[in-house]
Amino acid sequence: MSEKRLGFVGVGRMGGRMAHRLIEAGYALKIFDTNEEALRPLVDKGAERAESPAVVASAAEMVLASLPTPPVVEAVALGPKGIVEGTRVKIFVDVSTTGSTYAKRVAEGLAAKGIVAVDAPVSGGIVGAERGTVAVMVSCDDTTFAAVKPVVEAIGKVFHVGKRPGLGQTMKLMNNLLSATAMAITSEAVVMGVKAGLDAKQIIDVINAGSGRNSASQDKFPRCVLPRTFDFGFAIGLLNKDVRLCLEEAEALGVPMVVGSAVRQMLSIATASEGATADMTELVKSVEKWAGVRVGG
Repeated sequence: MSEKRLGFVGVGRMGGRMAHRLIEAGYALKIFDTNEEALRPLVDKGAERAESPAVVASAAEMVLASLPTPPVVEAVALGPKGIVEGTRVKIFVDVSTTGSTYAKRVAEGLAAKGIVAVDAPVSGGIVGAERGTVAVMVSCDDTTFAAVKPVVEAIGKVFHVGKRPGLGQTMKLMNNLLSATAMAITSEAVVMGVKAGLDAKQIIDVINAGSGRNSASQDKFPRCVLPRTFDFGFAIGLLNKDVRLCLEEAEALGVPMVVGSAVRQMLSIATASEGATADMTELVKSVEKWAGVRVGG
């Protein structure tokens, strides 16, 4: 598949940045989103808006999607005016996080119409999407991967993690469980140190010089928590969803998730306390409230 015309559904905070990189790489885009504000910057750069996912899938052989929840992905792929009704599409690349169950369901529904579904979730946040440095976890057969790889390489670093639907999603959920765990436990440790009288910045510096360093201490705390900007760019409600999906998949596989269950409980509390749209780095606020201290600022 050598054409330079692509479709893209869902061009919000993550999808918009990935779509921009595709335009920069020389691809012509047909795009759809329910939010007109999200469409406008890409249209200004030459992308063409469409009236529905089906119209997008009738304009390009390969369509990418970046959407917030599994039910939305299923509706866009298989619902009325969805990808399944497109007349030209051959490959559907889903960079959303849905979990393996939905990935398999979408793949089966599209296969009935001769469309190959590829789950290719990404990790790296808004900064990674903007810079083209996200990890892209692709699961599909070798022939499809050969067609998809040049496209997703414009988005980030590509890993061919499996050949059947859902394995990319499993990889992503594992990653997000680890990310959430790092954020939760680092929040507890740093708040404890601050309450004991230690300086927050020095706590982070020491952790990062020792064996406790992790993604939260090395990036999220220095960049988003200590300056109180809380702008990592990933909603705590979405992280809560991802961890829930991970635990459900682990249970189906018969794998215990003792620590993961505690992290899920922490996320549920923080989501209720700070709101589902709060930044994931605001998880620390729940611990601060319990302890009666403030980290950074």
